[in-house]
Parts: sequence; C-alpha cells; structure tokens
Amino acid sequence: MSKFLDSIRKISIAAWAGIAVVVAAAIVLFVWLSRPKPKTAELPVVAVMPVSKHDVNIYGEFAGRIRAQQFVEVRARVEGYLQSMRFREGSYVDKGDLLFIIDPTVYRANAERARASLEKARAVAQKTERDLNRIRPLFAQNAASQLDLDNAVAAYETAKAEVGVAEADLKQATQTLSYTQVTAPTSGYISETGADIGTLVGPGAKSLLATIVKSDTVRIDFSMTALDYLRSKERNVNLGHDDEHRGWNPYVTVTLADGSVYPHRGMLDFASPQVDPKTGTFSVRAEMPNPERALLPGEFTKVKLLMDVRADAIEIPSKALVIEKGGAFVYVVLPDSFVEKRFVETGPEVGNDIIIERGLSSGERIVAEGYHKLRHGMKVRPVVSDSIR
Repeated sequence: MSKFLDSIRKISIAAWAGIAVVVAAAIVLFVWLSRPKPKTAELPVVAVMPVSKHDVNIYGEFAGRIRAQQFVEVRARVEGYLQSMRFREGSYVDKGDLLFIIDPTVYRANAERARASLEKARAVAQKTERDLNRIRPLFAQNAASQLDLDNAVAAYETAKAEVGVAEADLKQATQTLSYTQVTAPTSGYISETGADIGTLVGPGAKSLLATIVKSDTVRIDFSMTALDYLRSKERNVNLGHDDEHRGWNPYVTVTLADGSVYPHRGMLDFASPQVDPKTGTFSVRAEMPNPERALLPGEFTKVKLLMDVRADAIEIPSKALVIEKGGAFVYVVLPDSFVEKRFVETGPEVGNDIIIERGLSSGERIVAEGYHKLRHGMKVRPVVSDSIR
C-alpha cells in the first residue's frame, strides 16, 4: 500500500512539473509575441516636378506716362472780341470745323480797302499801257522824243509794280480776315474754352482759346537705365528698331487704374541716343492704339516691356532653388529615388520662376517642396508636386 502511494506521489510531482514547464513556455511565448516590433524608418516625402525646355518671355517693368499722339493748341491769330463759339466742349471735332468767330468788322473793311486799291492800281496800269502803245509809233516816226518814250515805259512799269503790291495787300488782308474764323487744325477731342464770349483775344491779349487732343493713338513715355541698354545689346535687341531677322520685337502692355491689363499692345518706336547724366536713364517711347479712349493722356501707368525671348530655356520655381555661400543648388531625384545635390548656374528671374543656364537637363526631376529635410544621397519617396497640399 505504501509503495502504491509513493508511486502516485511521484506521478503527481512529474505532472505538476510538466504543467509548470508548459505554463512557463506559454508565458515566454506570449512575452515574445507581444514585444514591440522594431520600427522601420519611413522615407521622407518630397514634392517633385519634371524639368522641361520651352520658350520663356523675359519682361521688364517700368513706370510710364501716357500722352496724346497730338496735342494742338488753338490760338487766336488776330486781335478782336470773341463773337461766338461753334462747338460743344469735350466733343470730337474734325479737321477744318469752325470753332470760334472773332469780330471781323475791321478786317473785312481792310480787305475791301485792299480790293479797291487793287482795282485802282489795275486801272492806272491799263492807262499807262495805252499811253506806251501810243507813243511807240510816234517815236518810230521821230514825232516823240526818247525822253517821252522813257517816261511812258517807266510809268507803265511802275503801274505794274503797284498792281503787284495791291494784289499782295489784298491777299494779306483776305488772309487776316480768314483768321477771324478759327477752325480746327486737326481732328480730336476739344477741351473747354479758354476765353468767354466777348473777351478781347489775340496775340496782344489772351490768345489760347482751346486745345485739341488726338488720342485714338497714344504714346507711352518711360525711362530705362544704362544697364538695361547694355543687357539689350547683349541679346542683340536694338530698342526702337524692328528686326526682320528676329521672330519677335519688343512690345509693351500697360496696366489700367483698376489693375486690369489693357488689351492692346504697343510697339517701341523711339529710344533716346543718349543717357541723361542727372538720372542715369534714357527715354524710351512706345505707340499704342487707343480706340476706346481707355487711356487718358497725362495719367501714369505701369509699363511691361518684352525684353527678350529665351528659346528652349529651362525654367524652375524660385522656391526650389537653395542659395548658400558656395552657390545655388537644387536637389535632383535620380531614377532610384535617391537625391543628388546639384549646383546650377542661374539666369534672370521671371515672376516667381528663375531660368537655369547650366546644370539641369530636360527630363530630370527636381525637388520642388520639402528640400529642408534632405541631404545628398538620401532616399526619398517622390510625389508629383500638384498632389502635395
């Protein structure tokens, strides 16, 4: 009996030992399975954009002033009292339209006096001619002396000269009389009158009666620096002159007072041949159509001038460029998603972009956003720039 109990006791101890081993193994397995898994390093996400070549327009912006193509002053050329006005202020007038009438009484009398003097001179000339015609046959028959003939010739020549003087006096008097009717010297919009009806006007008094502005075409004046001139020469652009061998010519656009861009373009037609030593600039002029009269002479505006067209140029956003003491560089994403720190040579800025002269090729991808967390040789997860918000 005691042997049997000893056997059972030994079996129980072995069972409990086995159970303990199983429990310990289970605990070890649980602990091993529930241990924190090592984190895998996440690749930095960067926004990339492809590099391509295309024609890039390079503009310059300047402050300009608009002036009329023609600005004509209408002045009184004879003295007298202003009798009437034949136009509506601010309206459009055609060349030759009657604008003002100055009292013509005195000038009409002078013209009539000159006409009477001419008739008198012609009558005297006819009489002296008849006298000469009568005395010549008498002189041929020795019935008149040489002195008589000379006197007749002199009288006739003097009478003809008097006719010429009288004709000139009549022409002058008639012309002066015509000045009492002041007509429009050109077509355009007329200003308000500079003299009231009944005012004494003329060269010795108030002569400016109105101004006429021809503004269906306007001129835009602005100034450029000597540096702009040198840069244009480097690009073989001769400001103010067309170039038949170039596919483009410098043109200007202007900004209206409300901030909108005027729809018509103007072409440069003049550039001053010298620099103003006081300002270091030279004057440039462009001519622009103004059919709707949206541009008013005298107003200031912002002028945008096409200065160059770069053919097959590489243009990237300025924010993708990193500038440091050693130069400017961009991060180029290689086909295996590793980034390369690439130094480049930059050109002119175009708005928010910049032209790359050397260092990049068409088809390569550059980092447009997220370069602050990069270093040369790092692997990244590139995404298209438009997908990054």
